[in-house]
Amino acid sequence: MVHVREMEAADIEAVSAIRVRGWRAAYAGIVPRTHLDAMTVEGDAGLRRESFSRPGRTSRDLVAVGDRGPVGWICFGPWRGEMPGPDRAGEVYAVYVSPDLIGRGIGRALLGEAHARMKGQGFQASALWVLGDNAGARRFYERIGYQADGAAQDDVYDGITLRELRYRRAL
Repeated sequence: MVHVREMEAADIEAVSAIRVRGWRAAYAGIVPRTHLDAMTVEGDAGLRRESFSRPGRTSRDLVAVGDRGPVGWICFGPWRGEMPGPDRAGEVYAVYVSPDLIGRGIGRALLGEAHARMKGQGFQASALWVLGDNAGARRFYERIGYQADGAAQDDVYDGITLRELRYRRAL
């Protein structure tokens, strides 16, 4: 059983470990191995500390905590670009669960709490970007009500261009 709470500075190392392990598990065979191998918990933690302590930041971070401490993390906030339509949209910037605990409802719990908080902030919709080749993540998002809305963008990892798809759902 996990509970979801606000992330604290003391959680940064654990969140970075979840994120690095999550990238390596979720993106193996999609993102170039050289990029995944170059990721370190220490490097990620440095970026997390910088982002977490930035004055005036509009993003929010939540962690799912179990018996062994943080086992999942989500970061969300206002949409960072143009969004067609009249709805005010929030964005899920990232969500990761310890790879050995995927399928136990932790991601769903994190998204549920993030959705409730976005709705409380006046957002009518939530959107996110997902790698088009990440079939598992796409199925997960579709099961909880997200749908591809036709928008796409490209990201380059170690010289390899990968397509991201925008997914959206009403809150």
